[in-house]
Amino acid sequence: MRHPNEPKHNIGRYSGIDPNSAISNARIGDFTIIGPYVYIDENSIIWHFVNIYGKEKNPVNIGKNTQIGSYTQIKPGVNIGNNCRLQDHLSIPEGITIEDYVFVAPCVTFTNDKYPSTIKAIENSWNLERTVVKSYSMIGARTVIGPGITIGDKAIVGMGSVVRKDVPNETVVFGNPARVIGKIHDERFMHKYSELLGV
Repeated sequence: MRHPNEPKHNIGRYSGIDPNSAISNARIGDFTIIGPYVYIDENSIIWHFVNIYGKEKNPVNIGKNTQIGSYTQIKPGVNIGNNCRLQDHLSIPEGITIEDYVFVAPCVTFTNDKYPSTIKAIENSWNLERTVVKSYSMIGARTVIGPGITIGDKAIVGMGSVVRKDVPNETVVFGNPARVIGKIHDERFMHKYSELLGV
């Protein structure tokens, strides 16, 4: 039983939470740093060796019952919804929005600038292109998501894909560059994604 004065979140060994952040009944793993202006809602789990940091005008928001896997970095301005499962070794830069019930497999990389350079980074003159991952979608392991992409509701991205353009709702894509190979309600996919179709 929890002691009445015990905090409503569990913090792992050698982890820290910046005083400008707010954690609501969440679990924080070992060696994880929650920097400033990070807001994590109840029953979420941030696993080990995770780095999350926001800015006052560009905070990070993580919803309820969401899990973030180990060795993941999340930068300012990222918004992650409720009931998501984000696996380990992810890179999520500024300008990424992940809606509810999204599954992201290990080693997925999001990008937010088509033409990055050190000079742009130093001068803060880079061109942020925002990416949105819509609800109930799934992204396979080692996928690279290009900047300015929208991945539609209930869309599936096969492992190892390079996504260079928007993925329509309920569409299955795969390859480099990712190409449409079907819809989730096609006969060959229905048994794999029946939970998305409500059958």
